[in-house]
Amino acid sequence: MSAIRIGLDIGGTKIEAAAVRGESEVLWRERVATPQGDYDASVRAVVDLVARMAKELTLPSETPVGIGAPGSISPISGMQRNSNSVCLNGRPFAADLERALVRRVRMANDANCFALAESIAGAARGASVVFGVILGTGVGGGVVIDRVAREGRNAVGGEFGHGQQQGIAEEALRDGRVHQPRACYCGLVDCREQYIAAAAVEREFLARASHALSLREIEIRASTGDDEARDAIERWAQRVAISLADVV
Repeated sequence: MSAIRIGLDIGGTKIEAAAVRGESEVLWRERVATPQGDYDASVRAVVDLVARMAKELTLPSETPVGIGAPGSISPISGMQRNSNSVCLNGRPFAADLERALVRRVRMANDANCFALAESIAGAARGASVVFGVILGTGVGGGVVIDRVAREGRNAVGGEFGHGQQQGIAEEALRDGRVHQPRACYCGLVDCREQYIAAAAVEREFLARASHALSLREIEIRASTGDDEARDAIERWAQRVAISLADVV
């Protein structure tokens, strides 16, 4: 019988845990909301999920834990950085989880995990070079070559969300606006994440339409012909296309 492994996806709005046997047999799955702006609560949320899973499946303490999380771990300090869940930044997130879980923990960038999974058992199976993009609460990217995630010397090899978004000044000119650069939590300005993440689309829609909708709600309204929603989706799609063109 194949060994069971514990996997967690830590996102800006949700934390999802699963117990997997073999390559794809999911034995247990649960999702909870990500505690916003609370580091200790984020650690507790992960610990509670794993505890419930371990109890229901009677998992031994040696069952390993793999975690995909936004941002990366500094190879020098061991601290988390460049996470859109900014409360994780500057904290030893992986080490704290390993200590709290009393289990062996392996953590990697969530987009690297996604791209690697697709190259092994998903849509990119058989491809020697894979680039995967996550468009969610934040924006991430992962590069896989010959089924190995390439993190680079500083562990930020595929950090797609923190390259500069192209075409924004020209877009502002077409709209009759003066472009106002957007500061990013990573310390740079005009990062892709500030323009093509779900949160960015929702902020812009609120500013233009004067009422708040989630990206999913904007998408639904666009499909029914709502002009403001359709403009938001078309603007987002154009920005994503420009960003992907930088890669290819």
